[in-house]
Amino acid sequence: MTNPNHAQLKKGVAPYEKSNTKSSVKQLLNTLPPFFLLWAAAYLSLSVSYWLALPFIILAAGFVIRTFIIFHDCCHQSFFKSRKANEVMGTITGILTLFPYQQWKHSHSIHHSTSSNLDKRGIGDMWLLTIEEYVAAPWWKRTYYRIYRNPLVMFGIGPLAIFLVEYRFNVKGARRAEKINTWITNIGIIALYGVLMWALGWQNFLLVQAPIFWISGALGIWLFYVQHQFEDSYFEHNEEWSYVKAAVEGSSYYKLPKVLQWLTGNIGFHHVHHLSPRVPNYNLEEAHTAVPPLQHATTITLSESFRSLKFKLWDEDNKRFVSFKAIKNLDKSGAVPTIKKPEPPISGEVA
Repeated sequence: MTNPNHAQLKKGVAPYEKSNTKSSVKQLLNTLPPFFLLWAAAYLSLSVSYWLALPFIILAAGFVIRTFIIFHDCCHQSFFKSRKANEVMGTITGILTLFPYQQWKHSHSIHHSTSSNLDKRGIGDMWLLTIEEYVAAPWWKRTYYRIYRNPLVMFGIGPLAIFLVEYRFNVKGARRAEKINTWITNIGIIALYGVLMWALGWQNFLLVQAPIFWISGALGIWLFYVQHQFEDSYFEHNEEWSYVKAAVEGSSYYKLPKVLQWLTGNIGFHHVHHLSPRVPNYNLEEAHTAVPPLQHATTITLSESFRSLKFKLWDEDNKRFVSFKAIKNLDKSGAVPTIKKPEPPISGEVA
């Protein structure tokens, strides 16, 4: 896309940065009650057949994603005008989605301020190595990295590692408020799950909640992954890094079918969100439509997005993601191969 001016883009999206209490309450009402009803329907269906319960479980997992987007907006102070209201609702939705509000808000703010910066990786993002770093790494690190980037690990084991282990503990150096909030979240989860196990039986509870947890967790990781891991993304070292380019070139527009767009709380407009995190999720599409330069962000459809599974390393020379296969033919000296980037088509080219 053309080189955007930060001030002009910010001015364009500014009208959409204001939260609307009516819209926020409406979203709560069309998200949380349906989730509870779907959960109950899944439980009641167990007495007939688990196959009958499965559609309700899958739909409930979708509403967990939508609940997470509300949590996500609360972390950005964009869901309600009141900071206190965001903190309270963020903590409640954090219990439902297994995210500690204060801890995640802190790491996610770092993600926004360092996204696509090759010199500031490691907090709030997915592990990424450049070709040069991978080539120079010892064998054990290469093996670990390959395991980490394996789809079965990222989307299969990933939810278990992140939600059951990582987010249940405070990070080193966490502030007092962050520590307390993590404890409150953990106590809330234990209390909620304990009551449901007591009332419904632990087997029935796990038959419903375990797949909801895993499906929503895997989908959540996928959304985060695919919106930054696309072939011609943007990554630069600190001295060359640009916040605007990181937002509109390093974040994709994930164009989903309308039903999925609604369930995922418009998070597909990720370039808009990274440009201005204060835009509530229900205003993201309007901001995208109203600011023409944002419409030139990299658009990825649902079918195209699965190609991102093969993207493993960042090629600094050609400014794109490549697969492990692309570097397997290194010469004996260990020199990094030159991977020729295909010429873009003339038609539809953006200046």
